[in-house]
Amino acid sequence: MSDVLSPDAALAADIERLKAEFPKTRELYREVCALLFFRHGITPTANRLYQLVKRGSMGTPTAVLGEFWTELREKSRVRIEHPDLPTDLSAAAGELVATLWTRATASADTALDALRAEVLAQQAESQQLVIAARDELGRVETALEQRTAALLAAQVEVRELDRAQAEGHAQRRALEAELARISAALAARDRELREVREGFSRDLAKQRQAAERAEERLRASEKRALLEIDRERSTATKLHKELDEATRRADRKYADHRRVIEATQAQLGDARHQAGVLQGRLDAVRAENVRLQTEVMTLREAGQSGVPAAVRKTSRSTRSSRAVPTAKAATRRKKAV
Repeated sequence: MSDVLSPDAALAADIERLKAEFPKTRELYREVCALLFFRHGITPTANRLYQLVKRGSMGTPTAVLGEFWTELREKSRVRIEHPDLPTDLSAAAGELVATLWTRATASADTALDALRAEVLAQQAESQQLVIAARDELGRVETALEQRTAALLAAQVEVRELDRAQAEGHAQRRALEAELARISAALAARDRELREVREGFSRDLAKQRQAAERAEERLRASEKRALLEIDRERSTATKLHKELDEATRRADRKYADHRRVIEATQAQLGDARHQAGVLQGRLDAVRAENVRLQTEVMTLREAGQSGVPAAVRKTSRSTRSSRAVPTAKAATRRKKAV
């Protein structure tokens, strides 16, 4: 916001403009006389004119000032012309009108001075308001800089949290893909079991071989599932340690960051909830495996009359070997909880 020019500055600016428009000295002095008298309400003098213009000799502003006053009196004189009006009465009427015009001009100058004083007062008040506004703007800019710094720090913290959340999402997607693969394997085993049941009456030997192959695949799948569970538990333990470390770091920060920490804890709760849901799904898969094993045992018992003792012994050893990893998995799950 630009400051309002003072009267002296405005007068100097007007004179510089006139110097550019009127290169001749006498014309320039005449225009300056008119500027002082009519625009700024200042009675021109020879010394004042020379101080403002600073051209020619001292006789030049004196001569130009005399011509200005003569021309002004000629223009201000009122001539009343009428065919039947006497000369002395015409002159008197002209002098009366000139007097009225002079008094009206003086009254207008007085009103102009009052208006100029009011404008100057308003200008001073505006300048005080501008100074106050600038001070307030400085305080606002300082507060804005402080809040900007705090916002940048919060943005850095949010980016770190977003990166950790993205890693958690990637791990969740990997686990979901593994669960989908296990589900597909279980579906394939279901199809195989149906085929075994349909062909049991036709070829018992083929059924035994298919059952043994199915048991081997079940054992391999269970081992892979246990390995995946152990791997996921290790990952969960690592994430838990990282969470504890992040929590310790967050406790040392300012109280203003507590809302971000609470948001992180909420995200961690969601991740734990999702891990619990996935654990439930794995338990459901184990239950389905147990059910399938029960069906296999039922099929074996149905054909027990034609099944050799070696096959029954193999089935018992398979059940015992399956029960041991299940108990170990339950023990590890309790420790993890």
